[in-house]
Amino acid sequence: MKKLLLLFILFVSSYAQSNSFRFDFIPDGMNFQPLRANFQEAHMGILYYPSNANLKVDIGNSIDLLGFHFGDEIYLTVGAEFMAYGLATSFAGNRLQIDALDGFFGGNASVRIEQSKTSNLIGRFRIIHNSAHLVDGSYIKDTKMWKNNYEPIPYTEDFGELILGHEFFASEILTRYYGLVSYSTLVRPLDLKKWVFGFGIESAYTKLFSLFDKDANLFAAYHFNLDGTNEYEGNNSVKVGIKFGEWKNKGITFYLNYYSGRNPFSEFYFQRNNKFGIGFLFEFI
Repeated sequence: MKKLLLLFILFVSSYAQSNSFRFDFIPDGMNFQPLRANFQEAHMGILYYPSNANLKVDIGNSIDLLGFHFGDEIYLTVGAEFMAYGLATSFAGNRLQIDALDGFFGGNASVRIEQSKTSNLIGRFRIIHNSAHLVDGSYIKDTKMWKNNYEPIPYTEDFGELILGHEFFASEILTRYYGLVSYSTLVRPLDLKKWVFGFGIESAYTKLFSLFDKDANLFAAYHFNLDGTNEYEGNNSVKVGIKFGEWKNKGITFYLNYYSGRNPFSEFYFQRNNKFGIGFLFEFI
């Protein structure tokens, strides 16, 4: 890590001596947009599951804190992200109780390399701490027992994740595809696989129509990752929807989501499920 930091300092110093280098403190926007169909990203909104009326509640955000321009082609940012998502249920006459919670916090470094006015190579490396918890919605006060006799487990993952991809713009359609690999230095329970692999693709038609002079963007996204316990298994997430507001700026999104795979609420990591949901997001970019 010290060698990488030294190389970065030397790289920045060499550019800083020329007119092609520029530094931004708290730059506008985000260099690497959160992955649309990946649950482990900073979002703010609600996903409703019609099959059981449960909700997935997302609270979080990601921000670029430092920006480094190396000429007109290379843009590097360093940022932070804090987020959590909870499972809200109704049980024994109590509505919207939070049963389970996953929390994430960490930092990231993102890069964009311009190939042309319509094509960029992109990448993001982030280090994240993830912990999961059962909370009061899973506890039955009258019997002093946890629902389904399932007690909390000390779930933790500390992982580094690398994503490399390409985005391009053609005929009013913006497309991004990527591959990812992550490795956890710490996992609890110990049967969790430390390596995770994945890929995904997103496309948005950015000029569908205008609403109060704001763009309406029709999009579709797919995310796949391979993880597991004793053996690897695949997880699929498909999202389609419409975003009001500039595609790479703040706005509001309405979407449909289908997910099949390991339960995204990590306290129930041993379960596999298929879920259809209807949701919305507020995007603070």
